[in-house]
Amino acid sequence: MYHKFIITDDGVLRFGVVYLHRDLLQVGEEASNGGGLWQYNPQMQAMQLFGRSFDFGGPDLSAIRRVEWSSAHLQGPCPLLFYPHWPSLDTVEPVCVI
Repeated sequence: MYHKFIITDDGVLRFGVVYLHRDLLQVGEEASNGGGLWQYNPQMQAMQLFGRSFDFGGPDLSAIRRVEWSSAHLQGPCPLLFYPHWPSLDTVEPVCVI
């Protein structure tokens, strides 16, 4: 099982521990906004996003409209950080959720 995330067509960022990204979708949902991998960093108190979904492609972070924090078993919101050149951690982009 792997820490994966998707961004649904409705702009919902959903986290889970699954084998396939498609296992994060509910009936009738699509994830045309992509996905990737995630990990929570307790020292930074931030959610780190990286990689891409083989099924749905790289994440379109500008499509995020809502975050399902409970799907990551977190009590509430925390900063989202995206590492576009992962596995290199030299570049980090904060994610702004509208």
